[in-house]
Amino acid sequence: MKTKTLKAKNVWILTLLCTVLIGCSTSNASLKDSLKDKFMIGVAMNAAQITGADSASVEIIKNQFNSITAENCMKSEELQPIEGEFNFELADKFVKFGEENNMYIIGHTLIWHSQAPKWFFTDEKGTDVSREVLIERMKKHIFTVVGRYKGKVKGWDVVNEAFEDDGSWRKSKFYQIIGEDYMKLAFQFAHEADPDADLYYNDYSMAHKGRRDAVVNMIKKLQSEGVKIDGIGMQGHMDMEFPVIGEFEKSLVAFAQAGMKVMITELDLTILPRPDRNVGAEISASFEYQQSLNPYSEGLPDSAATALHDRYNEFFKLFMKHSDKIERVTLWGVSDRQSWRNNWPVRGRTDYPLLFDVNYQPKPIVKTIIEEAKSMK
Repeated sequence: MKTKTLKAKNVWILTLLCTVLIGCSTSNASLKDSLKDKFMIGVAMNAAQITGADSASVEIIKNQFNSITAENCMKSEELQPIEGEFNFELADKFVKFGEENNMYIIGHTLIWHSQAPKWFFTDEKGTDVSREVLIERMKKHIFTVVGRYKGKVKGWDVVNEAFEDDGSWRKSKFYQIIGEDYMKLAFQFAHEADPDADLYYNDYSMAHKGRRDAVVNMIKKLQSEGVKIDGIGMQGHMDMEFPVIGEFEKSLVAFAQAGMKVMITELDLTILPRPDRNVGAEISASFEYQQSLNPYSEGLPDSAATALHDRYNEFFKLFMKHSDKIERVTLWGVSDRQSWRNNWPVRGRTDYPLLFDVNYQPKPIVKTIIEEAKSMK
């Protein structure tokens, strides 16, 4: 009787020990290690992280991610605020951090109508430059930037946000002055500057059929003209209603079927009310503060936190399902503390859109993603 009791006790102790070890294994596991057989997991880095001022975020980046994207420091207004005068100080530090920490480095973004300096499009009198002048300015900017980081930056968001939801071309200055050819020229220049770099087109609201069809047609046109384009960045600025997951999946599959690597970029998920259903991720959008648009300033109730967790989980399950098509998933920030969502499209709100909270602690969704990744091996 005593022997049986001892055996039972030993079995119980062994079971408890295994449970503890499994729990420790899950808690110590990182996103990058858990997802390494599926896709890269990346994050956008801001200036405070690049310089090391935000040391808590830096440690998370090193431990959890294997790819980094320049959030702002490689945009044209940052790199060339005055024609011919380049400032690479922060961008150089960003690339150095990536190299020292074995990161897959993404440059963002070469050609974008927003956050481009005004001089790019105008002459000394303030009038629009000619088509030839703008093309030459594009070429010089792309050759200078891509050439500087040749062999170091592995992928470039070459053109950003060129289409509207209905599939029409955005009437940016690039489009107005050059026409549709600016897309082809941008990719040609980037390829000439670094033939080995991957080249991407990046846009938001890709679940809209009009945008999806326009991007697929653009891909086919570039391919038919022998222009190198390697992948599509599907921006993941999501909320609790948009995108409909089935429509997002249709776009993902359509881009892959067109021969593209698919990247989920700029991923964040807001639980806050939308002031306008059609705002998408238009950075110029701005709405007046109302308390009704900031319902969780004192923290998320359990029901809201659960809903946010489940919505995130739904999308990561989709990403894992299509891991044969997706090369990288990139979060648009480390913690809720510095998310752009707190001030866009309404300033002064409190949002909870990222995987780590304001105290730099992983939310339950991090553990869930890790467990889902293990279960889907």
